[in-house]
Amino acid sequence: MIFPWLPDLLEIFFSSMIPWVEARYVIPFYITEGWHWWEVFPIAVAGNILPIPFILLFFVYVERFLRRFPFWDGLMTKLFSHTQKRADKTIQRYETLGLLLFVAVPVPFTGAWTGALIAYLFGLNVWKSLVTIIGGLLCSASLMTIVTLMGVNLLYIIAGILIIGVIMALFMVYGMYKHKESGENSG
Repeated sequence: MIFPWLPDLLEIFFSSMIPWVEARYVIPFYITEGWHWWEVFPIAVAGNILPIPFILLFFVYVERFLRRFPFWDGLMTKLFSHTQKRADKTIQRYETLGLLLFVAVPVPFTGAWTGALIAYLFGLNVWKSLVTIIGGLLCSASLMTIVTLMGVNLLYIIAGILIIGVIMALFMVYGMYKHKESGENSG
């Protein structure tokens, strides 16, 4: 239980709004807690969808406000630059399909929140991105529901996700190292 003071349905709804947790991890958790998938799935998906239009439509104002502060300006510049470099070829080449797959694969640091930020960073069409992100979210939530219903223990799911996350982080660090190394050699 993440929010024990809330009624169960609201807890599911609000838990699904947490970045990087989202519906894809909330659904298996509540299924293993004794809920039926058809009770959890629509509430978790609705909670996960709710913040996405706000990110797509209004993040520009949040960014403008935060960039007035040197710490946030520097952090956002580095984060956005790195995100754009890492996703640039994939998003530009595959745009909708790339965004869909990015959101649909239930591994750490992917999902609807990150997909919405990527759509914002690349200036993708808001409404097309919203539909694409919702499609990816539904795929991810369905995949995790099916895996859970097949009897795969939640601990195995978490362990697998953590292993994939560590592997992705290692590749990211290696890629940053190679990128830095190639920049030093060319300069």
